[in-house]
Amino acid sequence: MSDRPARLTPPPEGYADWLIDLKTRIHTAQQRATLAVNRELVALYWHIGRDILGRQAAQGWGAKVIERLALDLRSAFPDMKGFSRANLMYMRAFAEAWPDEAIIQQAVGQLPWGHNLVLLTKLKNEKQRLAYAENAIANGWSRNVLNIHIETHLLERSGKAVTNFETRLPKPQSDLARESLKDPYRLDFLGLAREAGEREIENALVRHVTDFLLELGAGFAFVGRQVLLDVGGDEFFIDLLFYHLKLRCYVAIELKAGKFKPEHLGQLGFYLTAVDAQIKHPQDAPTIGLLLCKSKNKVVAEYALRDKTQPIGVAEYQLVESLPLELQTNLPSIEQIERELAGDDTTTHGDPQ
Repeated sequence: MSDRPARLTPPPEGYADWLIDLKTRIHTAQQRATLAVNRELVALYWHIGRDILGRQAAQGWGAKVIERLALDLRSAFPDMKGFSRANLMYMRAFAEAWPDEAIIQQAVGQLPWGHNLVLLTKLKNEKQRLAYAENAIANGWSRNVLNIHIETHLLERSGKAVTNFETRLPKPQSDLARESLKDPYRLDFLGLAREAGEREIENALVRHVTDFLLELGAGFAFVGRQVLLDVGGDEFFIDLLFYHLKLRCYVAIELKAGKFKPEHLGQLGFYLTAVDAQIKHPQDAPTIGLLLCKSKNKVVAEYALRDKTQPIGVAEYQLVESLPLELQTNLPSIEQIERELAGDDTTTHGDPQ
């Protein structure tokens, strides 16, 4: 019997479009199934955690009961991972952090368990946890990306740049544009000293453009560096040019290795005019400018932006890591949980709070 595939007849008219539609529907169904399974798992973990909390409170059971429960559940469900003492402690902490079962229907319930472990260990504030959970869902953050954004205080910095967007852009674009910029920008990944010059920073940003795009946030696409503008035969160069997919506009970034000065805005404004005239598509929104400087006087920046007709933001950058100490917890580490989920249940852990 021949192993060669049977000769196929040419597809009929409309087949290609139908196949594309089928693939889309199958992919969507797979995503929904994955989400449904994840929601069920998170809901199960929440209920187990609530039961542990309730029985410990009502019947005075101590922490040792979690050890016994882990042994009994793994004996009853040998093919099911996640019932180690460490993970049961996280279930208890999860239910304690979210006492209302309705949370399962929100963003937290849509996130994988690993994401929820990051939220539990890195954030103490419920409002912050919800905000980061919602952004993780909206932007498709992996667990590692979520962890990076929490550690660098992404949401706390978002929308903090000094801008004139409210008076220079129509709503809702002005709100989206404001939230798209942050202050300060963390450029620790460049590995540069505090006194690095503008060209040195620019070169490093291009070498680490993937990390820079992560720091800029969702929607930014890199266009180029030292982008040439020919104006009346004279040549000018934009430090960095990006395109924002949600705002549908170009974003020109200028670097200044010193303190902000009002005259910096004149140069950037000229670049915005040139980009709008030479590069921008008629359907694109007005180009936005971002001036990144080593330091700024916020009041001076606000005054300088008042009479500017173009949408511009001013923010600081930081080259050297100065994050606060990581929140301490005596819950087991996420790495320990990962080993357990992979089948390694040999580690020991401290008692939960």
